[in-house]
Parts: sequence; C-alpha cells; structure tokens
Amino acid sequence: MNVILLGAPGAGKGTQAEKLIALLGIPHMSTGNAFRAAIAAGTELGKKVEPIMKAGQLVPDELVIALVDERLTKPDCKGGALFDGYPRTVPQAEALEKTLGKLAQKVDHVVLIDVQQKVIFDRMTGRRTCPKCNAVFHLTGKPPKVAGRCDLCGTELVVRPDDTPAKVQKRLDDYAAVTVALKPFYEKRGLLRRVDGMGSPDEVFKAIQKVIGR
Repeated sequence: MNVILLGAPGAGKGTQAEKLIALLGIPHMSTGNAFRAAIAAGTELGKKVEPIMKAGQLVPDELVIALVDERLTKPDCKGGALFDGYPRTVPQAEALEKTLGKLAQKVDHVVLIDVQQKVIFDRMTGRRTCPKCNAVFHLTGKPPKVAGRCDLCGTELVVRPDDTPAKVQKRLDDYAAVTVALKPFYEKRGLLRRVDGMGSPDEVFKAIQKVIGR
C-alpha cells in the first residue's frame, strides 16, 4: 500500500507516520529526513540542498524527485511506502504517479491532516530539540524536566533553524501557495481522505485507520 500524508508543516505528519509504518509494515519515505542525512554525510546532494534548507526555502522539484525515484527502487519499497512531506507540488505528484506506474504500483490513499494555522505556528515555534540524541520537546506541550536541558542526556536544547518564527511563517506561506494545489489534484482522482488533526495523536491515528480501511 502506498499512502501519502498531506498537511502543513507541524500538522503532526511525523507522529502519525511512525504509527502508520508500524501498522502497515512499509518504509517511511521522509524527504526532510533524507535531505538532513545527506547534509550530515556531506554528499553532493547534501551540499546542494543545505543552503536552501537553511534559508527556509523549498528544495527544487528536480532534486526531490531524483531522491525519491532512487529510493523507490530499493527492495524494501516493493510492498509500498508511506510518503511524508512528498509530494509537495503538482509536478512532484505527477512524477510520483509515473514512477509508481513503472513499478506496477499506484497511490492508494492521500490523507490530509487538517490543523488550524495558529495552532501549527505555536507547535513549531515552541519546539526544542536535543542536538546530541535528537529528542524533541515543547515549551508547553512536552516541557523538559529541567528547563533547557534534554531529559535523556542532559544536553542543552536548541531551536532548529527552521523552527524560528520567521522561518515557520515562511514555510506556512509556501505551503499555502504551492502544496494546497495537491488537494484538487487528488480529489479529482478520488484519493483524498480528510482527517481532523486537532485531536490527540491517538484520536487522529484512529481517524486515519478508518479512512484507509485499517
């Protein structure tokens, strides 16, 4: 089964992705994680996208499509994948359809997690991340036991560059300008499933299970 998670940055796609890959037994296709790994490894792709991501801009379609197409050829993707953060644009969606078609696969469900923009802004700007073990906290939703310190390793928490207020607003504006075009794209294909993302993670997950028939 190939499932696409749609929703604005901070809508909770990452949390739901973890639950869904465990339920469905398919690999997690997160372009954000893949690009961060490429940057950390110092690959040619990483060098190209690092300044783009640091500036809070969207990575060009051709770079993202190349990354995903290469990943889909791996053996663990034969049974499908969970796409988190991809596609972001209609050209990416069209490219994914073509690639899956060549692999005798298709998109089965597109789940849109709806969350109010103000809620998303507060969620993202309140996040704090441990640079050592990657644990994530939130100033109000999941505060660390000791202010500013990771519960797991004691390292000083940081604000990710893309979680600053200015960067968050820009990402939301980019989403509104570009990614929302995917809604009618998938509605016409009868694949869009809307889920209220304002509930608890478990409530949202139950709603997703219902719309994908699992």
